[in-house]
Amino acid sequence: MVSVKEMLVEFNPWWKENFSLDFKPRKIYSEIQKFHKLPQIVALTGLRRVGKSTLLLKTVQDEIAGRKDKKSIMYFSFDEFKDTELSEIIKAYNELTGKDISKEKSLLLFDEVQKISDWENKIKTVYDLYKGKAKIYISGSESLFVKTKSKETLAGRIFYFKVETLSFKEYLDFKQKKLEPTALYQKELLKEFKEFIKTQGFPELVNITDKQIIQKYLQEGIVEKIVYKDIPTVFSVKETTILEALLKLLMEEPGQIIEMQTLASQFKTTRQTISNYFSFLEQAFLTKKLYNYSPNKRKAERKLKKYYPTVMSPALTFKEDSLSQSKVLECLIVNKLNAEFFWRDQYKNEVDLILTEPELIPIEVKLSETKSKSLELFIQKFKAKKGFIITQNKEEPQKNKIEIIPAFNYFLSKQNQHLKNKRKTKTGKDKND
Repeated sequence: MVSVKEMLVEFNPWWKENFSLDFKPRKIYSEIQKFHKLPQIVALTGLRRVGKSTLLLKTVQDEIAGRKDKKSIMYFSFDEFKDTELSEIIKAYNELTGKDISKEKSLLLFDEVQKISDWENKIKTVYDLYKGKAKIYISGSESLFVKTKSKETLAGRIFYFKVETLSFKEYLDFKQKKLEPTALYQKELLKEFKEFIKTQGFPELVNITDKQIIQKYLQEGIVEKIVYKDIPTVFSVKETTILEALLKLLMEEPGQIIEMQTLASQFKTTRQTISNYFSFLEQAFLTKKLYNYSPNKRKAERKLKKYYPTVMSPALTFKEDSLSQSKVLECLIVNKLNAEFFWRDQYKNEVDLILTEPELIPIEVKLSETKSKSLELFIQKFKAKKGFIITQNKEEPQKNKIEIIPAFNYFLSKQNQHLKNKRKTKTGKDKND
């Protein structure tokens, strides 16, 4: 078995040689950087393969540029070393490098930290022992904070960030595609957006178009590892085959309103078990639950719920028929906009998703249609200022408070608005005005 010291040498090549990293800019990294000089722990959570480890290594690269002694930076991944103790790693690090963390400024990065038992208290101990000397970064593939005690244990000691899959803007940046002004490149943007959908925003799938490769990557590299390895590590799961079957149900048919009792009968188990398994999938970032919108939050939580996968089956995303493409587009938009609500009334009028921040915005997703009575009804009933019909490639001027816009333009316009807001001064005026 490989020793901790051997792994430390392998994980930290900068101790002995030059270190380089092929890093492409991510929006979230600039947000993380703001907290680097603060004493608190920085925690990165999110789905497998979204780039958390790369972000940690980018922190290493930036730190190397500003430090004379590269041995004061230590990285360790617990992905295959869940029985290794933090104290053992720190002791081995001190012995290998001749460092004393209690006396010298250090940067400590622990990847997949949730794999070790009682990680919260162990990280807390390291933080308290070396506060003011060691800056700590941690990451985890599942939600590091699924347990209430995690938040309680580390209260006041931690800032956490959820790392998402690539936005469409980031995807274009990764491909080094400069398609601006967008009005000039509508055909090219539509083509790129269709490829973006197939990759589902995973950084390592950029420029991959082969269906078999994408299928194997998503199934074996993400789904199976989380279902059969990650979730059982954190939760008590007796039937992983049922867990995978429930996920497959959503991956192939996203946006279903789930009847727990019906599924319990189908799988010959209890309603509580099915409910628990959906909760585990959600907390592992594999599914997303939408509540039926109501201004009354408690009422919304008691009403119907829709479930979407965060990873769709390539068997669906590669289909060319309009029904499949419509389902895929809706699922992608729900995930990318981090929606929390849909809306359906007793007469079965329905709007696909409802955003509530920074204001109430109803959105219908339609492949090519440009009318929605349900959307008009929602705007009237709840006095929304504006609504959207997001399509594959159709665009029309705003009419009756509804704007019709292609998905790729909608995502790029949201990104541009974010950048514009960041440029504003404290007085609210744009620096470019």
